[in-house]
Amino acid sequence: MGDSQAPIKLNLKNPELFRDQAYVDGQWIEAKSGKRFDIIDPGSDRKFATCPDMAAEDVDGAVRAAQAAFAGFRRLTPRARADLLSRFDALIRAHRDDLATLLVYETGKPLAEAQGEIEYAASFTRWFAGEAERVQGTTFPAALPGRRIFTIKQPLGVVAALVPWNFPIAMVLRKASAALAAGCTMVAKPSPETPLTALTLAYLAEQAGYAKGVFNVLPTTLANTPALSEALCKHPLVKKVSFTGSTRVGKILSAHCADSLKKLTLELGGNCPFIVFDDANLEQARDALVPLKFRHAGQACITANRVYVQRGVYARFAELLAAEARRIRVGHGLAAGTTMGALTVPAGLDKVAAQVADATARGARLLAGGSRVPDATGYFFEPTVLADATPDMRIASEETFGPLLALFPFDTEEEAVAAANDTSMGLASYCFTKNVDRLWRLFENLEAGMIGLNSGNSSAAEAPFGGIKESGFGKESGKDVAINEYLITKTGTLTVEGQY
Repeated sequence: MGDSQAPIKLNLKNPELFRDQAYVDGQWIEAKSGKRFDIIDPGSDRKFATCPDMAAEDVDGAVRAAQAAFAGFRRLTPRARADLLSRFDALIRAHRDDLATLLVYETGKPLAEAQGEIEYAASFTRWFAGEAERVQGTTFPAALPGRRIFTIKQPLGVVAALVPWNFPIAMVLRKASAALAAGCTMVAKPSPETPLTALTLAYLAEQAGYAKGVFNVLPTTLANTPALSEALCKHPLVKKVSFTGSTRVGKILSAHCADSLKKLTLELGGNCPFIVFDDANLEQARDALVPLKFRHAGQACITANRVYVQRGVYARFAELLAAEARRIRVGHGLAAGTTMGALTVPAGLDKVAAQVADATARGARLLAGGSRVPDATGYFFEPTVLADATPDMRIASEETFGPLLALFPFDTEEEAVAAANDTSMGLASYCFTKNVDRLWRLFENLEAGMIGLNSGNSSAAEAPFGGIKESGFGKESGKDVAINEYLITKTGTLTVEGQY
């Protein structure tokens, strides 16, 4: 790393947005150990900031602050919580450019994608500002005379949010917006690669008027992440954990939460199939697949990982994709003309390279890319397209999380569905056909929590987001379901004497 180089200048319009301390109980603090860690720009492999290395010993103070704040926050009216979220939303949108700049330096994604993430992220604050006032109880007619049955919904309490690095602003806000709308308080642990954007959100929440302790952020290193996360999961005052990340880690966190039966939402790994039939509009499928695959250099859980193409259009579709991959301009996220940035972590380069080597050794044809970008100082890999992939290749069973697209030929609908479902994952699936009967069959038969029908976009604030099988459980976003993840339902039974 070139620490001897001149420091990176962020050039923020509002320098107050840059926060490099943990945020607990309305205070900007250091770790008890006094240790800090470096934040690296993936586009240049240079340090540009440091953060406190919070550890398990720092968890109790943050959780107790959140619990103390919950006592007052839960009593706010739904209208007051909606107003707070609306002010938070307005501040996020007002500072979009600075947030995008921080996001580029943390994740490596291009500036246009960073701005797009902020628009997407702010859709959650806007949506849940409305949902805050839509939480309703129910009444039920009783089977027995003289009895009345009704329910009320109340916030759970302190929530822990464990957030990944690929969409750090959106993932914080997708969890926090629902929790804050419901009346819960939160302790968020951002990924070690991307703590600064979470801390900026904490600053904006403070400016919006949230009381101290309502929203807390604990940055930490990869080394301290397991112990800190375990301490959050096992803390008796934490009533719910929401995690987005790998299936392997999700299973560990599930075990941590099991002893106290904590409520848990898990949005885990994906090995998402993308199916193109002979009767598909190939340009429509291409225009959906290319951004779905190469957005943020393929580092998204819902990205297409296995592309199944019917033989009648296989050759033509492969040519269309290879041509598009060659048009992608790889570079630093702030460089003019960049359409694909760096991978966020250097280990991602090794994984993509290993999958390409495995596939080509087993007979796959390389149509575009295939290598690290030569002479690059950051973590760059060429947009890569492979043809003639087979089930025995690593790409068929492993989530790539990189800019590698592999094409698998198929003959029949039944064959494509069987191959698509042949995975332990079940996050998202995509299919392209102009046969409406087939669309309905695919919607019902593909084993995934979200199905793109002639669409490569499965994520929106108004749509329930979540998978099945080993891709997790619970829903984030959407009408009613997401906010209910942060509520408990109480049933009241009243006996009424006398008759009218």
